[in-house]
Amino acid sequence: YARVGVAGEIVGEIGPGVLILLGVGRNDTDVETAFVADKCANLRIFEDEAGKMNRSVLDVGGAALVVSQFTLYGDASHGRRPSFSEAAPPELAEKLYRKFADLLKNTGLAVATGRFRAEMEVELCNDGPVTIMVESR
Repeated sequence: YARVGVAGEIVGEIGPGVLILLGVGRNDTDVETAFVADKCANLRIFEDEAGKMNRSVLDVGGAALVVSQFTLYGDASHGRRPSFSEAAPPELAEKLYRKFADLLKNTGLAVATGRFRAEMEVELCNDGPVTIMVESR
């Protein structure tokens, strides 16, 4: 399960499925958004009957919780404070975040979201744990 809250109120919650922390880069477009949405919906990360990672979130009837996370673009390679200069400006990030969620919904997934630009508390039960980075080309 995963859930996200804002000011003590749960704004998005799912049972079994995937929590997607979505970072949008300053050069991202609809093309990258569609690529990553398709990859996330169809990535075979759930076990089949033989215990192999061979089923997608769609295959297992799971859901997706999508949370905007610009800090994924934090570059801490210089100094002691991360730079976020590669993160998309808020207007572009919000547009592509909403498009990403819509593309996942179009696959048939149940999709919950956080609240864009809000101070959010994210909670998850990471079964496995399995954490995968998916990046656009």
